[in-house]
Amino acid sequence: MSTMSEKKPNLNAEMADRYKNNFLKEIEEQAEMGEWVKMCMQCGLCSGSCPTNFHAGWDHPPQELFMLIRAGKREEVLNSSGMYMCTSCYNCYVRCPRKVPVTHVMHGLAEYAYRIGRAPKNQPTLHLSKTFWDNATKYGRVNEVQLTQSLYFKDGIGSGIKKGMEMQDVALGLVKAGRLNPLEALGLGHKCKDLKGIHAMLAKANELEAQNKAAKEAKA
Repeated sequence: MSTMSEKKPNLNAEMADRYKNNFLKEIEEQAEMGEWVKMCMQCGLCSGSCPTNFHAGWDHPPQELFMLIRAGKREEVLNSSGMYMCTSCYNCYVRCPRKVPVTHVMHGLAEYAYRIGRAPKNQPTLHLSKTFWDNATKYGRVNEVQLTQSLYFKDGIGSGIKKGMEMQDVALGLVKAGRLNPLEALGLGHKCKDLKGIHAMLAKANELEAQNKAAKEAKA
C-alpha cells in the first residue's frame, strides 16, 4: 500500500551514502515495486500508450526513467517530473509485453522521492494525492466539499475565491440534484457506519507494510 509518508530530515543524504553508486539497488529496496525496473526491455509501449505522453511537463517517460535508474542517474531521476504525470489509467501495465507494473513503479518512485525530501515543492499531483489520501482516511470516504476547498485554496484565499466563483453554477446544480451536501464543509453529511473499523484496518495495513519493508531490508 503506497501512501504519502512523512519525509525525514537528511534521509536523502543517508540513502545516497548507504547505496553509494548503486541507484538500481536503492530503488529495488526502497521504492514500491522497484524490483521490476530491471525487467524493462525499452520497447516504449508504456509511453506510447500513455494519455499524458505529449504533456509539456513530462520530461522522462517510464522507460527512460527505468533506463536512467539502471544507469545510476540518481539526481536526474529524483529531479524528474515524469513519475508525477501518471494518471493510473493502467494502459501501460496492460500492454507491457513483460507485464511490468509500470503504474505501481511510477507511484513508488514518486512516494520515495517525497519520503526522502526530494519531491518538488507545491507539485500539483503530489498535493492532490496527499490531500485526497488524508481526506479519505479521515472520514472513511471522500468529503468532497473539504477536498475541493483544500484544492481551491492551496494557492491562497484570493485564488480559492476566484475558483469557487468560476464553479458556483456547477456546485449549485449538484446541490439541487442532491449530489453535493454543503454540510460536509463542517465535517457533517454522509458518514461511514464503522469509521473506527476503517481506521483500525488502515493501521493494520501500515503495520504490515512496515514489517514487509523491514524484512526486505534485512535480506539485503
